[in-house]
Amino acid sequence: MQSRIMDLVLFYPLFLFSLSFHEAAHGYVAEKFGDDTARMMGRVTLNPVAHIDIVGTVFLPIMGILTGAPVIGWGKPVPVNPYRLRGDVRRSSLWVAIFGPFSNFFLAIVFAGIVHLIFALLPSLPHSMMVPGSSGVKILSGILSICQTGVVLNLVLGFFNLIPLPPLDGGTVLRGILPAASLDGFDRFPRYSFVILLALFITGLLRYLLIPVFVLAGYLLPA
Repeated sequence: MQSRIMDLVLFYPLFLFSLSFHEAAHGYVAEKFGDDTARMMGRVTLNPVAHIDIVGTVFLPIMGILTGAPVIGWGKPVPVNPYRLRGDVRRSSLWVAIFGPFSNFFLAIVFAGIVHLIFALLPSLPHSMMVPGSSGVKILSGILSICQTGVVLNLVLGFFNLIPLPPLDGGTVLRGILPAASLDGFDRFPRYSFVILLALFITGLLRYLLIPVFVLAGYLLPA
């Protein structure tokens, strides 16, 4: 239990930050396309309080971490008024949606960059900081652990949200590139999305999402 509490201390703040960054990115891009609804509602912020969903942001992630079950979660969706978006609504909505996952991929690259920077600086650090068991080693190990977790977490968030099922971002992206003749059929599809996602989760097929995650994480992080 003690190790899981430590996991909670390290992982949960990262989860909140990454989720807040994702949701704020939606609101920021929507504003750039003419819809300032999210800005007016205080959602273009990294303050996690603005994005918390009690079940998806608090209960399920914390229970998953403490019990060792798969960690799933979500934030309160950022409000977007498509009628206020400039240009073609479908294409504008596509950009608003896709910048959520893109923001997570950006964070993964930033966290990986910090890891590379630390590794590059190691030879120049004072020997006294590198004594096993010293506070310097503990601090560096903690930072590396946080950043490595940040890489994997944000890749998972990015790829999961790109699954082409409404209401995930990937569903909006897919709707933005489908031919107009397919929209009527596609717009009847969301009622089945939750069942499909649940089936993917229960059957374990969702774990195949980890294949591109670990491939990219292996590429981004030092060997």
